[in-house]
Amino acid sequence: MASTGETVSGPAPVARGLRRDAIGLREVLFQSITDMAPGAAIAASIPTGAAYAGGALPLAVLVALVACLLSALSIGLLARELPSAGSLATYAARGLHPAVGFLTAWGYVLVGVLIAPLVLLQLGFTTATTINSDFHGYPANLWWPWSLAGAVIILVAGFYGIRTSARLGTILGITEIAVFLVLAVFFVVHAGHANTAEVFTTKYTPKGFHGISGVIAGSVYSVLAFGGFEGAAPLAEEAKNPRRTIPRAVLLATLSIGLLYVFTTYAVDVAFGPAGFAGFSSAGSASWVGMARSLYGLFWFFVFLAIVNSTVANANAGVNVASRTGYAMGRIRAFPHLLARVHPKYRSPVVAIFATFGLTVAIMLGLGLAYNPINGFAMVGTGIVIVLVAVYIVVNAACIGYFASPSRRGPGRRWNPLLHLIIPLAGIAAFVPAWLTAAGIHVFSFVVPLTPPASYMAPGVAGFMVVGVIYLIYLYARDPRRVTEVGLVHIDAPELEAAAEVGS
Repeated sequence: MASTGETVSGPAPVARGLRRDAIGLREVLFQSITDMAPGAAIAASIPTGAAYAGGALPLAVLVALVACLLSALSIGLLARELPSAGSLATYAARGLHPAVGFLTAWGYVLVGVLIAPLVLLQLGFTTATTINSDFHGYPANLWWPWSLAGAVIILVAGFYGIRTSARLGTILGITEIAVFLVLAVFFVVHAGHANTAEVFTTKYTPKGFHGISGVIAGSVYSVLAFGGFEGAAPLAEEAKNPRRTIPRAVLLATLSIGLLYVFTTYAVDVAFGPAGFAGFSSAGSASWVGMARSLYGLFWFFVFLAIVNSTVANANAGVNVASRTGYAMGRIRAFPHLLARVHPKYRSPVVAIFATFGLTVAIMLGLGLAYNPINGFAMVGTGIVIVLVAVYIVVNAACIGYFASPSRRGPGRRWNPLLHLIIPLAGIAAFVPAWLTAAGIHVFSFVVPLTPPASYMAPGVAGFMVVGVIYLIYLYARDPRRVTEVGLVHIDAPELEAAAEVGS
């Protein structure tokens, strides 16, 4: 038996954190792609903007693509320097201030939590109305069992770890993209001589939102469709060679799916008729499923399945984002430390996943039953845009702050005015109109107010962020390290993670 002063040799303690090197570029790429939910976005998020942009909706999508590409460049630069499950929060903490990083995490967790209710509401009302159209005995308003079923699927996928979750996202993502791409080609052929580039002008904006104001308002929901392009970033600690794969995934997802959005929106616009496109929606005869049913018979069923695939894949990606951000913040005790608990076999942040599941069900049923699922969808979508666009603006500013400081830049990194100043500033400027519109702040003439109940989300989000500020003040008073450690990059210092796990 060793005495008290002796050292007992043995294997070094192993950190029980997330599973390192578990996924490659393909899975990471499809995390971002499915976090954008291309099928669900094409069928619901983007068409929601048709009420504001009308036949000019392709132009609104193009505006959103440019804005998101600018931010994707900034996020990619920071992801190369700071690979962390804290992702955008870590970037803001290192580029601006730890307090800003904490509030970024506070808001970004809300975004991740809201993604699943958003698309599961869509899953519910799309499935219910589709079944009702063929079997009239089925109630069109019996949507919630389908939404709950989707919630259980993503809970199981998340529980069994990132490999299971990422592979599910890859399979579903490829399927939904293929279906909508084929149908869009059919629509362009069907339009024939009606194909026109005038849908990329303001000619077809509706009377109530004439001109650029309609395009900007429509871009709010186009930005919602792009939301999640950065979804690969929270998987940095589970990805192979994250400094290379994460930036590539973010940029490739934004550009490829952005071009898909532009093409598919153009196709359905010219096929439906841009003059009346303000009446296009996410359900019924004036929708993607409705047009596929009327023009191509049974092909509508594949569109329906693609939408279902997309909602499940997007909800799955949203849970990944929320749980990894919650895990990263729980690890440093900025959030309850219980969120850092990892399953011993599957290495999934199980407590964070179950917490996200509970919030998903509460928000989904609460808003869906109180306002109906379509209005609930619009409300959750507006809330996501308010927070997510603000986060993108902050991260663009963090890119400037991080690279402007020689002490923060990595060895050999030089200040590049184009990459480190002009592009982030352009990204901020491009997002400001969409954020002002979603938040209902009438600063410029082109900012038009959203209609209730979507407009209710601005005060709700403001209240949530006020709570975050109060909690931040509490943390500073009790233990400032819980805030300053938001900027830690644990992948570079695994012993910190080991210490955190030993103390859990």
